[in-house]
Amino acid sequence: MKKILISFIIVLNYTGISKAQETITFPSKDGLLITADLYKVNDTLPYMVLCHQAGYSRGEYIESAKRFNKFNYNCLAIDARSGEEVNDVKNETAKALMALNKAANYLDAEQDIISAIEYAYKKSNKKVILVGSSYSASLAIKIGATNDKVKAVMAFSPGEYFGNKLNVKEVIKTYNKPLFVTSSKDEAADVTKLIKNVKSPVKHQFTPIEQGQHGSKTLWKSNPNRNEYWMALLMFMREIK
Repeated sequence: MKKILISFIIVLNYTGISKAQETITFPSKDGLLITADLYKVNDTLPYMVLCHQAGYSRGEYIESAKRFNKFNYNCLAIDARSGEEVNDVKNETAKALMALNKAANYLDAEQDIISAIEYAYKKSNKKVILVGSSYSASLAIKIGATNDKVKAVMAFSPGEYFGNKLNVKEVIKTYNKPLFVTSSKDEAADVTKLIKNVKSPVKHQFTPIEQGQHGSKTLWKSNPNRNEYWMALLMFMREIK
């Protein structure tokens, strides 16, 4: 327990920049260029693929990616084609799609996430941790159920965001890999119902004591109870190492 607490303090106090950070592009399954921020520690480590919530961009992970580096993971934060802007970072993938006079819905972003998994896997030849926020959290569990390049999923506020186009509860019931799920306190009951039929060997749902936030912004410095989320994440990450 002492080592866990020391690691937790290091993560919470970490404010440095990772050894390398660059903005890159790579093609999605249909050829659209995906823009992503690469937070690299070194080439021998596996990757986390970080996916944003509705209306956002890769800027959702400006703070979190640098802390995830302390878990000894490289991070790839992507702009999915469904999104706009957050933390003064515009969604360049969505802009590229608009330049083609095309629009996208949440499900259209699935191909971008799958392409990001492929990119990250080829960089390290190691399975990735897939991180999703809001609608992309639901897609992350869905993709993780069938994609053999995904080792585990961390899902922030997953839900039924797709109307009659997709029944998330149904498609994720075959998921059988390590799973960490969390949300705001108000969302927790619905999240519990959503993952009820998931039979993972390692399955953790974290419900905060205080209200928390929707999506991965619950990890931001602006969230007063971010520390309890980070502690829960740290425990999960240590368990699946």
